[in-house]
Amino acid sequence: MNKLFSILYIFTLLYGDGISSSRETAITRAIKKVGPSVASINVEQHVSSVSFDPFFGFMYPRNIYPMKSSGSGVVISPDGFVMTNYHVIENADKISVTLSGGSEYEAEIIGADITSDLALLKLEGSNFPYAELGSSDDLLIGEWVIALGNPFQLFSISNKPSASVGIISATNMDFGRLKNGKVFQDMIQTDAAINHGNSGGPLVNALGEVIGINTFIYTGSDNAQGSVGIGFAIPIKSAKRVAKELRTTGHVDRGYSTGLMVQSVTQSISRYLNIPFAKGVIIVEVIGGGAAERSGLLPGDVILTANGEPVNLPNDIRSVILDNDLRSGDKIILKIFRDGDYKKIKMKLGKYKENPYK
Repeated sequence: MNKLFSILYIFTLLYGDGISSSRETAITRAIKKVGPSVASINVEQHVSSVSFDPFFGFMYPRNIYPMKSSGSGVVISPDGFVMTNYHVIENADKISVTLSGGSEYEAEIIGADITSDLALLKLEGSNFPYAELGSSDDLLIGEWVIALGNPFQLFSISNKPSASVGIISATNMDFGRLKNGKVFQDMIQTDAAINHGNSGGPLVNALGEVIGINTFIYTGSDNAQGSVGIGFAIPIKSAKRVAKELRTTGHVDRGYSTGLMVQSVTQSISRYLNIPFAKGVIIVEVIGGGAAERSGLLPGDVILTANGEPVNLPNDIRSVILDNDLRSGDKIILKIFRDGDYKKIKMKLGKYKENPYK
């Protein structure tokens, strides 16, 4: 009996930890690493209801009542900066942030950007657990990812984020400029379940690095609420750029200058200048020292496309810049016609100046 007990004891020492550790995977380690930095964003708004008086025939405000909503966020620095989606905190009168374990903090809006749908909050305090921000430049289709956040306000039950696992389904998903003014470019598509309340939370790789900010889902129906396996995240490269600007200035400067004056190539212009087509825009003037001159563009050049999009009206170049959320310092690729040849020129957008050549 003693011999059997000794054998069992030795087996436990040798293999007990191995059985336990075999349950740990890269996924569980990533969740353990990032989990403490994931936040529940709690928003309170004051909404007024309006009533109609049929006797006097006019409308009047009836009541002002609080409306609460929630979303997700992620702490990105030890001094308490929190990244989330703009639509999570839109029109908020009061914001509080709950971290893993139940600690709750009032949050200040440092800056918000409607176009990118990102916002930066600040918590009072120091030594906060924060997430490591990775790279979204080298993502692999099929690699494992984890969506962390506060779906359906479940954070309030357990005081910790919920996790769902999936893969990267696609990258560089471009939706352009939406009707609400938001621009979603280079989005990461994942089949990790992203549900109502996950917005603003991190999309994490198997190394426990944040590679994106979960932003919206495709439901397949206007009435559907849950995930059908198609979710999208803002790549962390874009999110970091916006967060840096918000932290520095409180807003994102989208001013730019092309240093160009153009007009459409009409039939009469094409005949007069012996251009073998009537499309594109012709450069009428190039500002000295501006973006166009630095890139080598000349008066008389005909611009046919910008970043692959047809250009036929003077406003078309501006539309491409806005739809791709480009600004000062970014490059745009122009296909031009000059002296019978077609060329491609990269133009680095200049800083905005008060002049008509935007």
